[in-house]
Parts: sequence; structure tokens; C-alpha cells
Amino acid sequence: MTTLKLEIVTPEEKIYSEDVEMVTLPGAEGELGVYPKHVPLLTTLKPGELRVIKGGRETAMAVGEGFIEIKADGVSVLTDMALESEKIDLEAAEKAVASAQAAMKEDHTAEEVAAIQASLQKALAQMHVKRRRHN
Repeated sequence: MTTLKLEIVTPEEKIYSEDVEMVTLPGAEGELGVYPKHVPLLTTLKPGELRVIKGGRETAMAVGEGFIEIKADGVSVLTDMALESEKIDLEAAEKAVASAQAAMKEDHTAEEVAAIQASLQKALAQMHVKRRRHN
């Protein structure tokens, strides 16, 4: 079976480096499914759920903002967050959502609003992955 190398890197560490059968990513233009021999592409990653099929089994992780580079034999994901569902603290994510929603009601500069919205999207992505995988 043909596979592709998936590498997921955050500023802190290389989170994932495996040969996989397929990966589904939350791209800027919507969900992006990548199989081996995909046409080369460089695009942005938005907060959401990244799904991997390896050995016929699907696993998921919550990812933040970043970049995706697709080559015929591999996918590189550079992101500010990548958490497997087991590592997501649902209570902390719920608190982050509540905090961001409360902060949105106050006056902020455009840059502060963008930062608040980014943290809100990452927390919502974590909640989505955790709830979807453990219900």
C-alpha cells in the first residue's frame, strides 16, 4: 500500500512523524483530504480537526493556525497547536471559550480582537475533537 509521510511540528516540538494512508486537514478553503501522490500545494491551516488514517484506523487531533505543505510523498504541517484527543482537557477548553467570549464584549484594538478570536477558535477545536471522540 502506498503511504505518505505526515509530519506535524509546533514551535515546541515535532508532534507527529509517521507514514499514513490519508490525512484530512482543516484548510483555509475548507476540509482538505490528502492521499499519496497528491498534487503539490502550499496553503494555510485553520483551527479545527485533523484526521489521520493509518493501518486502516482513524485518529484525530485538534490543530491551531499554521501552514500546510503537500508534496507527492508527504505532508508537513507547521502549527501553533496540535493535541491528540486524549491530551485535551475539556474543562480547560470550556473555560478558555467562556473567557474569550467574555473578553469579546470589552473594547479592544483590532489586533487584540484577532488574538482573542484565534484563542477562541483553538479552544472550540479542542472541544469538538474531545466530544466527537469520547461520546
